[in-house]
Amino acid sequence: MLQELKEWLFTWDYISWYQVNVIWQHPVLDFILPYLRNQWFWAPLYLFLLVFMPKNFGRKGWMWCLAFVLTFALGDFISASVVKPYFLRPRPCNDPRFMDIVHLLVPCGSGQSFPSTHATNHFALAFFAIFSLRKKYKKLWLIALPWAIVVSYSQIYVGVHYPLDVLCGAILGGCIGYLTGKLFDKRYKMYLS
Repeated sequence: MLQELKEWLFTWDYISWYQVNVIWQHPVLDFILPYLRNQWFWAPLYLFLLVFMPKNFGRKGWMWCLAFVLTFALGDFISASVVKPYFLRPRPCNDPRFMDIVHLLVPCGSGQSFPSTHATNHFALAFFAIFSLRKKYKKLWLIALPWAIVVSYSQIYVGVHYPLDVLCGAILGGCIGYLTGKLFDKRYKMYLS
């Protein structure tokens, strides 16, 4: 029973990856999605937050920025240094079964695939922002979640992750961001500023 479930899950994962990466190719997406998954593309957003938060919230804003960075570091560490070495799943672009068909738009990298650290980090940051600022900015989730989803989806599209890598990375990151966001909110209560 467990073996059948595992086989079904991996079959779904490979078919879904093939659909997103190989079948749904489009020149516009080929141009845009490699940028959206690049951490430097988002640097202006991070710089904006480093200015906006302290300017509007003072010391609490600086603490928010510190907690934002620590949330990223925690997600990155758990995903890349704790979980990935345990599973050792190769990326689609390094998997001998798919290397010849993968639509690779960025360097493959030699790292492991499960879970997606990009998905973990972006969902951790999105959930942290949502739960630490939810009382002040009630509709922040309308921006934060689509941002994390697009970055995560692009990981599949460019050929460096399977859907299951991204889904599990999103869940892991969401849990990390939820916890750090709730802890921050309990301590600093940004809505009182």
